[in-house]
Amino acid sequence: MEDSLEELTRLADTAGIDVVGQAIQRFDKPNSATYIGPGKVEEVKMLVEELQADVVIFDDELSPRHQRELESAFGKEIKVLDRTALILDIFAQHAQTREGKLQVELAQLEYRLPRLTRMWTHLARQAGGRAGGASGGVGLRGPGETQLEVDRREINRHIAQIKEELESVRAHRERHRSKRQQTELQVVAIVGYTNAGKSTLLNTLSGIAADSPSAILAADQLFATLDPTTRRIIMPGGRELLFTDTVGFIQKLPTQIVAAFRATLEEIADADILLHVVDATHPNALEQIEAVEDTLAELEADHLPMVIALNKIDLLTDPEAVREQLDLAAPSALISAETGQGVDELLILIEATMVGLLKPIEIHLPYSRGDLLSLIHERGQVDEEKHTESGTHIFGRVPDRLVPIFAPYRRL
Repeated sequence: MEDSLEELTRLADTAGIDVVGQAIQRFDKPNSATYIGPGKVEEVKMLVEELQADVVIFDDELSPRHQRELESAFGKEIKVLDRTALILDIFAQHAQTREGKLQVELAQLEYRLPRLTRMWTHLARQAGGRAGGASGGVGLRGPGETQLEVDRREINRHIAQIKEELESVRAHRERHRSKRQQTELQVVAIVGYTNAGKSTLLNTLSGIAADSPSAILAADQLFATLDPTTRRIIMPGGRELLFTDTVGFIQKLPTQIVAAFRATLEEIADADILLHVVDATHPNALEQIEAVEDTLAELEADHLPMVIALNKIDLLTDPEAVREQLDLAAPSALISAETGQGVDELLILIEATMVGLLKPIEIHLPYSRGDLLSLIHERGQVDEEKHTESGTHIFGRVPDRLVPIFAPYRRL
């Protein structure tokens, strides 16, 4: 609970909100009207007045009724936010691309739509009689209900329009992804909890200085980067791989965000291997690992092979002890994305994992197919190569997607 509130404080800081106090209540189930109990509502109200706060943030998702009743209790000048609204606001601040902005707007509209309910009932009451009631009938509806329906219809229309635009962007992304796969470069998707150091690591792997215009923003903030970035990296063995940075995960990541960013997150499911970056200095690193694994399962990407990078070891006195304590199921490397320590060992581990995924193949290539000979050297692994009168006989391994290309030349 304390860690979750600390994370909420960091989220608020990222959104530009200064946290001046906090309150905690344990209960078996939320109060049906105000989420927290009446006594706690009064306590928070007094705390707000004492600290001269103008925003109250709840570390959970509030129902429309909870939000309305709490704003009424605290006073109309006090803004009540929940964790979901705060994260959506941060995403809105940090989205840079057209796609990212559309995704955030869609998530915000879908979050706000149910919260329009009864927003205009003060107008409906002025109409008197049955106006505004569900049984009012045609021609007898109050102005409040009319305005509510107009707003709902407008938001639904806007949602449909955004989804249509996103579908177009998604189709373009799919074409780009298919074209990229034709190059037969294998893809490593960098995943991890937000602020674990994914963007810093990709900058380091790319050899790009943090202050370079082409560098990915790497800030000590939650959700500093939202839009996926792909870089071509030359591995120690000479093979080229594509590394893709993705949006960071978090505990209680709003379902609206996962749904709206599904097109972006599909980059993860299409990868050949996952590179899970973990902040090894965090006291609750294990819980963060579990939160990432839960989100990967939701995206149906939990079956992919994984390598774990335990990051920020430059801040630890005994990194190996931390690794033993976490008892990781996947192969791992101890690194510092900031200083570059351990990054070479990480690349060797990734390359070894990739080689383990290659399919064994025996082929005989005629000398006229020098292009395929180059392809297996560049994208696969050649274990043995013999030159004969009719061509080159090769024992090797290739990525699964390359197998059909070599099928006509296979020796059974």
